[in-house]
Amino acid sequence: MKILLVEDEERLASFIRKGMLAEGFDVDVAYDGQIGLLLFQKEVYDIIVLDVNLPHMNGIELCRLIRSENETVPVLMLTALDSLADKSDGFNAGADDYLAKPFEFQELLLRVRALTRRNSSRQKQILRLADLELNLDTQTVTRAGKPIDLTTREYALMEYLMLNKGKTISRIEISERVWNLNFDSNTNVIDVYISYLRKKIDKGFSPRLLHTIVGMGYVLREG
Repeated sequence: MKILLVEDEERLASFIRKGMLAEGFDVDVAYDGQIGLLLFQKEVYDIIVLDVNLPHMNGIELCRLIRSENETVPVLMLTALDSLADKSDGFNAGADDYLAKPFEFQELLLRVRALTRRNSSRQKQILRLADLELNLDTQTVTRAGKPIDLTTREYALMEYLMLNKGKTISRIEISERVWNLNFDSNTNVIDVYISYLRKKIDKGFSPRLLHTIVGMGYVLREG
């Protein structure tokens, strides 16, 4: 499980990081709001622990920006400001929980675990990219609200690409994960199915989502 910790007090950040590492978490640390935003946009995190009083960009503004890009990742705010008005600002910005300084590490740990459990149980089984949606429960795909009719193999390929959206996937990976076969460089079956998918999810829609990266593979992304 991966945590983004945005905290400008280096001793406190080090204390939290060491404790979380000991509990088996992977932790990235940012000491100001702008770096925190850059890390958030670069990596995928299971939870964000966010101080309010940060240099360059305060935690309230950072939380709003995070929420504008991701509606589900849990955000736990840390602050020395403990008034009802301060908490209201945090919750209105999209925070899920609020912990006032000073605090016991054990309480922080309990809250982090509670938030990640809650988020895991409430997440809808729908994968989205732009106006493309894949429902894992019903195994259906739509774009701009229009149903996309896929064969079993096309759906399996679509699901794998959606689960790895933004990542370039090689033909070998697709062969092993979708076809469960050792890769045969003499077959063009993957290219054929990519072509099928492209016609179904991109033709007549904008922007184009399924891209070929020459010499590397395929990627599902906007632009």
